[in-house]
Amino acid sequence: MTSLANRVRAPWTLRRRLVFSFIALLAVGSIVIGLVSALTLQGVLMSKLDAQLEGSSRRAQDFQQNQGQGPSAPPANSPGGPGQNVETIFVVVRDGVLERAGYLDQIGTNRTLTASQVKTVLSVTADTDAQTVNLGGSLGQYRVLVTTLPDGDIVASGLPLASTQSTVYLLLAVIAGIVIVVLVVAFFVGRLLVQIALRPLERVVSTATHVSKLPLDRGEVALEARVPASDADPRTEVGQVGAAINSMLGHVASALTARQASENKVRKFVADASHELRTPLASIRGYAELTRRGNHELPDDVVHSIGRVESEATRMTSLVEDLLLLARLDEGRDLERNQLDLSRLLIDAVSDAHAAGPDHSWSIDLPEEPVVMMGDQQRLHQVLANLLANARVHTPAGTAVTVALSMDAENALVSVVDDGPGIPDGLQLVLFERFARGDSSRSRAAGSTGLGSTGLGLAIVSAVIEGHGGTVTVASVPGRTEFRVTLPLGS
Repeated sequence: MTSLANRVRAPWTLRRRLVFSFIALLAVGSIVIGLVSALTLQGVLMSKLDAQLEGSSRRAQDFQQNQGQGPSAPPANSPGGPGQNVETIFVVVRDGVLERAGYLDQIGTNRTLTASQVKTVLSVTADTDAQTVNLGGSLGQYRVLVTTLPDGDIVASGLPLASTQSTVYLLLAVIAGIVIVVLVVAFFVGRLLVQIALRPLERVVSTATHVSKLPLDRGEVALEARVPASDADPRTEVGQVGAAINSMLGHVASALTARQASENKVRKFVADASHELRTPLASIRGYAELTRRGNHELPDDVVHSIGRVESEATRMTSLVEDLLLLARLDEGRDLERNQLDLSRLLIDAVSDAHAAGPDHSWSIDLPEEPVVMMGDQQRLHQVLANLLANARVHTPAGTAVTVALSMDAENALVSVVDDGPGIPDGLQLVLFERFARGDSSRSRAAGSTGLGSTGLGLAIVSAVIEGHGGTVTVASVPGRTEFRVTLPLGS
């Protein structure tokens, strides 16, 4: 019932509107032409009938004036005299008294009009144009002409309208049949013509749809799709739309090229800066460690400060390594392809997470048979470590974290589920972006949606998984957060 209501309320397509507008216009035109034709034919036939009626009336007047006087006059074959057509009615009133009132039927027999029929005939105004009256019964409608003779006698003559009406009705029936056939043929022909006429618009829509499905939000995009030149002629309406879309696509392509160039510069700068920072950071760590381990006595505050320098240098080194890894992954490098046991990799990652977070409840669900695939063991271990560290850091103590591994015909499926407070909807949209941070995280102590406080942990997860040809998604509501990784077994 709902689907039917939706179909009824659905807006009409342009094709449907054009076809039905064409059919409606053709139907209105055909109806007008049919009515005008019928009315014209009726007028012509009525004029001919009135002319016949005038001739019949003159013959009846001559017969009345040439016959003997009074009701004892010798009867004629027709109540209106010889030479009259069948079904012609005549009413004669002499000195206010009805003298004759009848007609000659189809077999030549004189028939008498009833009193009500005589009254209807005599209701027509005398000495005026013919008028239409309905005599009822088998006679139906008649055209009646009433004339007053010089001696005061009244002669009324009438001819039936049945033949005229049947001719008009027949014409209307023929026109209606022709109109129906023409409308049916016009519907199919019109639909075909409209379909042919709208093909350029369909090609324009196809181009726009193709562009709408391109991943324009990231990476280098070769926006080469354009509306064909034949459909971008500004001299036509569809061509104007096509030309406008081509112009828009040109501007979008230029903007994407500029964006990509700027992004490449930023990434190159980050990669170069990270590479250059490795040496001074290593020196800082080395000197700090050398000073801390020296045999000379140092004040406690100096020892503490040197320890903090060493700690921060170590953290900065980790950040630099993450940035270098992302830069290499952007260039398609730093991923190996070796056979590995994903089950064993998952066991090791969960064991490490349990050691780092004993205040959480860790569980693992593995298939009976080992899951073997092709991939980079070191980077996939880093992916699992990041996901588990993310669950540990951003959930309170006592949170249960479940890691599950399964596979289908082509993919290995890894899920990391926790029953923590969840991730806000707004953060889920940018969770895998670099340096993604938010004020409201699952753990207020973390202050970030990524691993640690850098916001690069989940970005590395996404980059490594995409480098393996897989996908990573997140679904989170309060009380349940699931990270789901799909990895091709033969990647």
